[in-house]
Amino acid sequence: MGGSLFSLQRIPPVAASVLPLSAPAPEKPRIAVTMDDPSTTLGPNIAWREANRNILDTLEKWSLKTALFVCGMRVDSAQGKDLLGQWDDAGHLICNHSYSHFNLNSAKTTYDDFVADFERNEPLIKSYRRFTRLFRYPFLKEGDTTEKRDQFRALLKHRGYAVGHVTIDASDWYVDERMNARLEKQPAVSTEPYGDYLVAHLLDRAAFYRQLALDVLGHEIPHTLLLHHKMINALYLEDVSAHSQTRAGSGSMPGALSTIPFSSASRRRFPPAKASSGPWPRRRAASMTACAIPARTTPTKSPKWTRSACDGS
Repeated sequence: MGGSLFSLQRIPPVAASVLPLSAPAPEKPRIAVTMDDPSTTLGPNIAWREANRNILDTLEKWSLKTALFVCGMRVDSAQGKDLLGQWDDAGHLICNHSYSHFNLNSAKTTYDDFVADFERNEPLIKSYRRFTRLFRYPFLKEGDTTEKRDQFRALLKHRGYAVGHVTIDASDWYVDERMNARLEKQPAVSTEPYGDYLVAHLLDRAAFYRQLALDVLGHEIPHTLLLHHKMINALYLEDVSAHSQTRAGSGSMPGALSTIPFSSASRRRFPPAKASSGPWPRRRAASMTACAIPARTTPTKSPKWTRSACDGS
């Protein structure tokens, strides 16, 4: 695939900027890095302070500013305040991801419960200097009914929030899950196969979603990559950054890690769905079947996932 979308470049940081999809296309395709679910409990294989420091050091090395979407239940402690303070001090945006990570598409989650959980989270993060009114839906789900969806969209608008949309969802959490499951059985096993897979998978997803945007919209858009505060990224985000730079330089990669405004276009044409960028023109409706499939498909569905190489089985 031609073009270069996944290179690293220095772009001035922004706060809650809004860049609708109708805005002029960027000169070069770019990807904003965002990170969900910071946590002080990353499992027995890495201390949270080490993981957090590794991630922040990598972002600093590549001059990247990101948005950290905070799920309160994971950081509601003295250590959690310390963690968020480190991100705030480093100049990253501190944003809302609800307190309990309820799924608004679940019939068990009422609108009132979801609002109460959203409101419970804000006091944990609003005192930070970089607190920004961006909200990311847990599981990227906007509601299983139009009533839920429209009510909460109206509430966000009333509270001055924009949505932290995602255009590239890469299942890094699943790679991390598999890696840690292997480490529990074989503590001395190398994690490098998982890092290699993560790099290849992220680059592949960037290429896929770039082409999807071109097919649906007919032009480049600024992309937003969803990553998670996990051990796999503490170990291998540096490799992702280095490989993206190399591949972009050769013209063989479709992405650019950068600090850019997030797309927050309203999606009024379609019923409840994932909070990815839209709206999509009806003339491109055939491409919609591809939109939801890769985002939450586990990497085992991909032919590039090799169980023998990564899991040893």
